Amino acid sequence: MKSNTEVQMLLENEYDDILLKRLHQLHNMRHQPNQFTVLVREIPLCGEHKARDCSVDHFFSKYHPHSYESYQILYDGEDLEKLFNQAKSIKSKIEKLRHHFIRKHNRNLLQSEALNNDAQIEQLKETLQELFRRIQHTQSKMQLRAKELPVAFVTFKSRWGAALAAQSQQISNPLLWITEMAPEPRDVLWRNLAVPYRYLPLYKFGVYVAASLLTVFFAVPVTAVQGIAKFERLKKWFPPAMAVQLIPGLRSIVTGYLPSVILNGFVYIIPFAMIGMAKLAGYISRSRKDIKACNMVFYFLVGNVFFLSLLSGSLLDQIGESFSHPRDFPGRLASAASAQADFFMTYILTNGLSGFSLEILQPGLLIWDSMKSCMWDRGKKKRPYLYSLPYYRIIPFVALGILIGMVYAVVAPLLLPFLVGYFCLGYIVFINQIQDVYITTYETCGQYWPYIHHYILVAIVIMQITMIGLFGLKSKPAASFSIIPLLIFTLLFNEYCKIRFLPTFYQCSVKDARDRDDFDEKTDLMEANLRNAIDAYCPPCLRPPDIEDVESSSLEPLLTST
Repeated sequence: MKSNTEVQMLLENEYDDILLKRLHQLHNMRHQPNQFTVLVREIPLCGEHKARDCSVDHFFSKYHPHSYESYQILYDGEDLEKLFNQAKSIKSKIEKLRHHFIRKHNRNLLQSEALNNDAQIEQLKETLQELFRRIQHTQSKMQLRAKELPVAFVTFKSRWGAALAAQSQQISNPLLWITEMAPEPRDVLWRNLAVPYRYLPLYKFGVYVAASLLTVFFAVPVTAVQGIAKFERLKKWFPPAMAVQLIPGLRSIVTGYLPSVILNGFVYIIPFAMIGMAKLAGYISRSRKDIKACNMVFYFLVGNVFFLSLLSGSLLDQIGESFSHPRDFPGRLASAASAQADFFMTYILTNGLSGFSLEILQPGLLIWDSMKSCMWDRGKKKRPYLYSLPYYRIIPFVALGILIGMVYAVVAPLLLPFLVGYFCLGYIVFINQIQDVYITTYETCGQYWPYIHHYILVAIVIMQITMIGLFGLKSKPAASFSIIPLLIFTLLFNEYCKIRFLPTFYQCSVKDARDRDDFDEKTDLMEANLRNAIDAYCPPCLRPPDIEDVESSSLEPLLTST
């Protein structure tokens, strides 16, 4: 009871500390335009002008007259995106032709070849100029009106006004004028803003179903891998495996280390599959998409790597007995956990040694960059392959390590030194990766912590259920029953944290917003930050085409007069 209370006190203190750091970080990032901006969805048509842009202006001018500043209505930019892609392709062809000419410049180049090269570039430039004219025509106000989306970014004169508008119900119908704080501009997924709001539950439900099916069907390779770990069963399924006994020491490698290697190989592809599914869920920002992928990967690992590894063998019989006799589940879990201690020890070693070494070496990115350089990007300027921290590939595996540590702290404490080494090595590796390798593509100011806190509490709950079963196996019913109040207390503690800390991670309090406004007014930064917010949310389809690049790169003629 005392150790459980100490763990929860540590979690509460950590939650409070992360919350204070989040507020401090938000105060330091007062220049960010998303603190002044609200995303508005399901905007109805203006009854007078039959348009949505004037509807936004009329509504916020009337109901938020003292804080409303400006708005940016969004448009269906699919046609414009195609035109921009065509322009980009033509610019790439011009660069290739110029590079081809420069490469042959030191060799004997025929006058006719140079003239032909020059003519091709001129023809491409004319096509490009025509594309730019079409883009500018499509970007005209009359053309865009027919492509309006019921979505807008509304900028307010103060953070206080934006916080009030984002957290208020605008009209009696909650399905219209839906407001929330905008993500920062670099975090926005512009294409997903075109997804109708009423369809989002269907998209998310489809992703849930797909992730669940992947979790269920992945049980087949996991169960097969665990069959290797039990040599007697392996001999029954695959009689030639008896030859392993002829080589000294090979049996321990095959049944001990090999299953973990194979399992890690299978599981490696899962984060990429989950992030692909999360892209289809219609999230408006990269951070939300990555957090969703984190959740799906974590529960996949809990279901497949942890529980299926424990219940492997006569899997259907085990699951059927667990459902028909739910009271026996803690004992079944405890006995299975005790039997699989060696497997999880090798799994932690494999995941730590191979996973962190691959993270440092980045072989996948090196191979991908080499393929690009030697194939379709051959001869082009080298661009560094910089990526953001793959949260969806890191956090769930660390959380699984916490879960294994929590459970085996009771069942097999010998595993704990290996976990300590795993976390220490991981800390060293990722401090280097975050500081020197990955770039920051968006800033959440600690919004991942509530999920990590939730994963830790899931680990504590599973550990307590395992303790109930373990004491039951050792014929100590009094000790088993004494764990039940701890389990209830843990669930109540989780609800307390949701009420006490969680809202501040997703909403900006009026007091904090007002304090930041007052600080900006005292330091004369309010006007500059507001001006930055007004111009920050221009959608990609409305940005002017980049003509200067082509014109500047074509100033020198290919043929020089002699």
